[in-house]
Amino acid sequence: MDRFQEANRQKWNELAEVNYTSRNSDYGVEAFLGGSDNTRDLHKTELEELGSVEGLDILHLQCHFGMDTLLLAQKGAKSVTGLDFSPVAIKQARELADKTGIEATFVEGNVYDAPSLIDGVYDLVFVSWGTICWLPDIEGWAKVVSHFVKPGGRFYFLDQHPVVLSFDDHAPAPHAPVYDYFHKPDPISFDDTAVYSDETASLQTKRSYEWTHPVGEVVTALVEAGLRIEYLHEFDTVAWKALAFMEPCEGGLYRLPEGMPRLPLSYSISARKPL
Repeated sequence: MDRFQEANRQKWNELAEVNYTSRNSDYGVEAFLGGSDNTRDLHKTELEELGSVEGLDILHLQCHFGMDTLLLAQKGAKSVTGLDFSPVAIKQARELADKTGIEATFVEGNVYDAPSLIDGVYDLVFVSWGTICWLPDIEGWAKVVSHFVKPGGRFYFLDQHPVVLSFDDHAPAPHAPVYDYFHKPDPISFDDTAVYSDETASLQTKRSYEWTHPVGEVVTALVEAGLRIEYLHEFDTVAWKALAFMEPCEGGLYRLPEGMPRLPLSYSISARKPL
C-alpha cells in the first residue's frame, strides 16, 4: 500500500470511529441495533434498482463498517461478504453482525488484493457511495469486480457523479469548477477535518487523497474487464451533503438549491457477466 492509500486508510479509521459511535451520526447505529422503525435503510435509488436480493450470494466491496452489507442480508440474501481496507471498520462490522445476530463474513484488505483474500464468485457484486474516488486505478478495480461476478451474475454500482468532484465542497455558494473532470495519475490532496455524517464532529487526520474517474472511463473499464452494461442512470441527488450549498430533499438525499441548473450528482451502473 502506497503512502496515498495509507493516508486514506488512517483517515477512514477515524471516520469509522465517528460514524459508528457518534449519536449524531447519520448512520444511526443505535437505532439499527434497537430495531427502531427509524432505522436507516438503503437509499431510495438502491432499493428501486436492486430489486429483490432474495437467495443471492452477495459480495460488498468497500463496505465501510458493514451496515449496508447487513441490510442486504436482512432483505433475504443467501450470504453476504464485505471487504474494506480499514481495520477499525472491519472490527466494527464484525461487532455489528454479532450484536444483531446476522450472519455475515467481513474481510480486511485493499480492494485490489481482494482476489487473493476472498474465494468464489457471486450472484451480485455491490459497490455504493463514496468508493472509487479513493482509488488510483479504475482499470484494476474493474478487473477485481469482474473477477467476482459469476457467469450470468450482476454488478451494481452507485456513487457520486465525478462532476461533483470538480467543485470546492466547502464553498458556501455556487461557483465555477475548480478541479479537472478528467483523470490524472497524481491525486488531489485535501486537508479537511470535517465528518460527512456528523457536522458536530472533527478528525485529527487532515490529509487525504482522491482521484477523479470520468463516467466514460468507468464504463469502458468495466466493459474491457468482461462485463456487459445493462444501464447507466444519472440523478440530480446524492446521498450526503457533498457541496456546502446543497439542500436536503426526500429520501435522505441532497440536491442543488431551487433555481440552479440541474446537474448530475450521482449515477448508477448495472452490468452482467455473460454466460
